[in-house]
Amino acid sequence: MTVNQILSIKGNDVHSIISTITVYDALKVLGEKNVGAVLVIEDNLLKGILSERDYARKIVLKNKASKDTFVHEIMERNLITVKLTDDLDYCMELMSTKRIRHLPVVENGAVLGVISIGDVVKSIIEVQKETIQHLDSYISGSSS
Repeated sequence: MTVNQILSIKGNDVHSIISTITVYDALKVLGEKNVGAVLVIEDNLLKGILSERDYARKIVLKNKASKDTFVHEIMERNLITVKLTDDLDYCMELMSTKRIRHLPVVENGAVLGVISIGDVVKSIIEVQKETIQHLDSYISGSSS
């Protein structure tokens, strides 16, 4: 299964903010959209990502105020992205080794979607279920 197949199932909604809003306002977007991260996009270019983890580690644990801190001060700028043709194993390896939970999907500089660790795990489970069903059918002789 590829990133493109995941997006075709889950959709390619992209929730984004700009870097000049406060972290507090960004948190409101996270809550309204019920997501764990939002992309920072300006002039149609991906500039960063802000996650709940960034908030916890860079605001709460450092006794900063979310209403006085701007997104550009704490967003992650070193982004790891994937392409539509990348497969599940590659995405899982990236997320595991880089310890990240969200992968923006980018082709030719355009953001086409975001996949999360949950999307990847769910897809892997579906692939495994299909394999088990196929093997079960083969063993029971109901498949040629």
